[in-house]
Amino acid sequence: MPLQTIEEIAAFIVADGKGILAADESNPTCGKRFDSIGVASTEDNRRDYREMLFRADGMQENIGGVILFDETIKQAAADGTLLRDIISAQGALPGIKVDKGLEPIQDCPGETVTVGLDGLNARLQDYAAMGAKFTKWRAVINIGAGIPTDKCIDLNMQALAEYAKLAQDNGMVPIVEPEVLMDGDHSIDDCYAATERSLKSLFLHLEKNGVNIKGTLLKPNMVTSGKDYAQQAGVEEVARRTLECLINNVPADLPGVTFLSGGQSDVLATAHLDAMNRIGGFSWKLSFSYGRALQASALVAWGGKSENVVTAQEAFTHRASMNKLAATGTWTEALEGR
Repeated sequence: MPLQTIEEIAAFIVADGKGILAADESNPTCGKRFDSIGVASTEDNRRDYREMLFRADGMQENIGGVILFDETIKQAAADGTLLRDIISAQGALPGIKVDKGLEPIQDCPGETVTVGLDGLNARLQDYAAMGAKFTKWRAVINIGAGIPTDKCIDLNMQALAEYAKLAQDNGMVPIVEPEVLMDGDHSIDDCYAATERSLKSLFLHLEKNGVNIKGTLLKPNMVTSGKDYAQQAGVEEVARRTLECLINNVPADLPGVTFLSGGQSDVLATAHLDAMNRIGGFSWKLSFSYGRALQASALVAWGGKSENVVTAQEAFTHRASMNKLAATGTWTEALEGR
């Protein structure tokens, strides 16, 4: 049955434990990933790598949507098939990252605002014509001495809301991503406070801008210790504090929360998601929108060599299936013994 409304699209992406493959790395970011395996970041290599992921068996049943970069949504595979059509044939929906990155905020040292609203409506029309069903915009919030400031949070959440309304006006689901970074030596309490302030502001601005929450997905960070903090919070504490923050600040009629992994190891990102779903007590689907945490093992296994494609696809399929189990609260660490 074709998906007619943004509410149906949003619900489809997170149905039955499915989540999102974030494959929207910019070319410089992709270059850093490829450097780690000694592969040149050429257009053909980026295409071959992503085609390998999109054709993997693990796409079926586990992945409801794939976030693409501008280059990728327009790219064809080696056999001429558009990459976005490969995604659709696997039963997932193609989506597109539409923000244009970060700029410093005047008089707010160490803080940025996400840009890209200029000309966005025309770009959204083009992407919708290409078959994109959803979109993504990322705001970045840093924790440090005296930050985040109210100004930084307000500017970023206002931009997220304006973007979300434009996406919906063009018939696409907006994923709103207010990422509080793990970078730093802050405590889990500091992360909770910054995340709560960001979510409160975000949903206030979404409401003000007339955004339909039932046709929106949230891509938040988990509430964790800063990665340089001496005493890292354990899995159960991260799960409990993250749920507390979401339940207190996220409307019940939002269809899905799809977490970013934010630099967590692949298994830890899965463990946190599983622990939250085992606790329960929320109305939305709680799933994943992982980049590195879905791709890291596949990238290493691939190594830029065509003879490694099957092995790399198996690595991706394993991670995708583990995260689907986590999204239904049925994962165990024993399943990781490959």
